[in-house]
Amino acid sequence: MKHRGRHRRRRRGRALRATLAGTALALTAAATLISTSQAAGGDNPGGLTRVTAAAGTAGLRLHEDLADRPAVDSLTRAMGGGVDVHEVLQSADHPMRDRSDCDAAETAALPVRPTATRAYCWDDGDATTTEWRPRSVTTSGDATADGRFGPDRVVLSGWTHDDRRSPAPAADRGLARIAFIDAGDPARLAYRWVLLVAPRDGGKDFAAVHARLSGMVWYQDKLIVTARDSLLVFDLGRILRADVDSDAVGRVKGGYSAHGYQFVLPAIGSYRLAGGACSGAADRTVPCFSALSLDRTSSPASLVASEGFRPGSTDRPARLWRYAYSSAPGREGLLAADAHGDVRAGETYRTDATGVQGVLSHTRPGAAGPDWYVDRAPSVGGRHGTLWRQTESGAKATICAADETHACWGRHTASLSYWPQTDELWTLTEGAIGEDGGSASADGRVLYAVRLDAVDGALE
Repeated sequence: MKHRGRHRRRRRGRALRATLAGTALALTAAATLISTSQAAGGDNPGGLTRVTAAAGTAGLRLHEDLADRPAVDSLTRAMGGGVDVHEVLQSADHPMRDRSDCDAAETAALPVRPTATRAYCWDDGDATTTEWRPRSVTTSGDATADGRFGPDRVVLSGWTHDDRRSPAPAADRGLARIAFIDAGDPARLAYRWVLLVAPRDGGKDFAAVHARLSGMVWYQDKLIVTARDSLLVFDLGRILRADVDSDAVGRVKGGYSAHGYQFVLPAIGSYRLAGGACSGAADRTVPCFSALSLDRTSSPASLVASEGFRPGSTDRPARLWRYAYSSAPGREGLLAADAHGDVRAGETYRTDATGVQGVLSHTRPGAAGPDWYVDRAPSVGGRHGTLWRQTESGAKATICAADETHACWGRHTASLSYWPQTDELWTLTEGAIGEDGGSASADGRVLYAVRLDAVDGALE
């Protein structure tokens, strides 16, 4: 069974990206000529400001609801049992292209400095689709201490259907899917799509999950993803197989269908912001979730989050904060909740870096406290972003041109994930979609890794 919406005009897509490559490269050259004040990330955000007042942290409280766990048990039995991550990877049917096979527009989206240690481009249909956008990344380096989940090294990439721009059929709208990427052989990455769903009718049926996957963290056997004003929880031991190939999502005559996808991952619960729905307004204490990442160097390990704003408010300072993971038996991969099911934010800061697309907290050996890495999007499209390293005492970023611009990071990047076993910082580029929604991207979509020590060594 294959996803029906897969792009079939591969040669045409590659040719179009090649045509656009000249524009993309020209923009790269132009970016180095922009003055520091005009360049993306040219304004130093300075140090982080610690948030201690109750008014600044009260809106960050979560309430845990794992009511869907019994329903997922019932759904698993109804669908003939679960499928493990290894089995999904064994059926990977989308090869990724390594850097040597990426086209010029795709490689132009890579960082200028430091250079990527590894870079991969998507199968042609996913590289050019305007219906879907890659938004987040996490790896088995987050999940386990040895960087493997069972026998496998894995990268997960979350994609969201772009309802605002695409004229796609109504059945596609709002869908969220994850690429399960087999990263065991660095020269031969391949992936399989898994659709996110939620059980319903007590586990007799399921429906598609509608979520903007701007952030995603895999810890132990749980996957936590963003859904604007909540976090959804999935158990990676509960992947299920659809047995009917149709456009429907859920129970159908003869079994279960997943809109052409072979595998589904049902949610087991959620963490909802106790203060209510977010609005994305800068004056609200209840945040909209933007980026997520894992900090294994904190004690206990913690989920790190950043705040997102609605269009027109992106120039406002954003909060960065963390939630501790539970160490209680039977709560593997879940956040530390009290007897009432409440999860409270720990260390919280405010950053003057605007347009935050990714966040990471990491404490180096012997350091007194963590460094916070903030991926700042360019204020003007078609330019490289900036990766700032911030502490309470200041901020640093790579200088990549003679005029001292800091616009050195990838183009239109989203999400950060650190793989400690290889000292690699992973991220991906979304690609810039035309305003009419029907144009191909002039900026390519690339999944890449940069060594964290190279990031730190390039800071000036």
